[in-house]
Amino acid sequence: MSEQRPGRLAAVTAGVTAAGTARLAYSALNRRPPGGVKTWSQTNHRGEPVTLLEGPAVAVGAIAGVLAQAGVRAVGSGRGRVARRGSSHRADAAMILAAVGAAAFGAYDDLAGSGDRRGFRGHLGALRHGEVTTGAIKLGGIGATGILSAVATGGPAADIIINAGLVAGGANLLNLFDLRPGRAIKVAVAIGAPGAIGTAAPVAAALALLHEDLGERAMLGDAGANALGALLGARAAVLPRPARIALLAGIAGLTAASEKVSFTKVIERTPALHWLDMLGRRPADQVPDLAPPDE
Repeated sequence: MSEQRPGRLAAVTAGVTAAGTARLAYSALNRRPPGGVKTWSQTNHRGEPVTLLEGPAVAVGAIAGVLAQAGVRAVGSGRGRVARRGSSHRADAAMILAAVGAAAFGAYDDLAGSGDRRGFRGHLGALRHGEVTTGAIKLGGIGATGILSAVATGGPAADIIINAGLVAGGANLLNLFDLRPGRAIKVAVAIGAPGAIGTAAPVAAALALLHEDLGERAMLGDAGANALGALLGARAAVLPRPARIALLAGIAGLTAASEKVSFTKVIERTPALHWLDMLGRRPADQVPDLAPPDE
């Protein structure tokens, strides 16, 4: 019990810090968008303009939460727990590396990408014809991010390979769900909630801006979705190896399926999934609330 209390305190601190920082970052970015409002404007599935500033704000909030969690752990760690502290520090460092790298390469694709090529098939097909797309650069960058994060976690070579795949694969997979309001955040919460003590920062940061996403005023974009997926993938490194292998296989299977099957169509045809997907979203004929973010 005594060992669980510092973990719970760290998780609560991480969640509060992440949520608060995400909200502050979103308000600040909307007041002075880097490069101007148009730079971060995107058209959503309705053809309406939304801002991509939600993504960087969520990433910044999640990173702040992980740092706060690390701070509480450091203060609460007693003597004789050097090995445990070292493991926790490596895990925190791995999550931060995963978030920073995925958010940076995701933002690059958000701002510089054309959207003409989609999926692994589209980007790899372009490479075969000598065209280097922003998406291909992002995939390579997030792959490298996964390796760095896995190395920071440490362990045998087999674990580094698995963990790198979880970070890169998680970043890519969650981004595939960012096609409708709130969908990617709901998926992230469903994945992260069972391990709340370790995933409090990304989950809280995402939930802090869920109403902006559901209200169709903002979206995660690649920066936010890639960062959340990478964070959850990095956190999965604490699982036993068989569980991680099964998780990686699931990620690979869903990613491969996405090249052939539309997740949106599957969700719309499945009543329970469709209900969850529509939960909190505005009806098709409702005018969006374009009120500015809270100051």
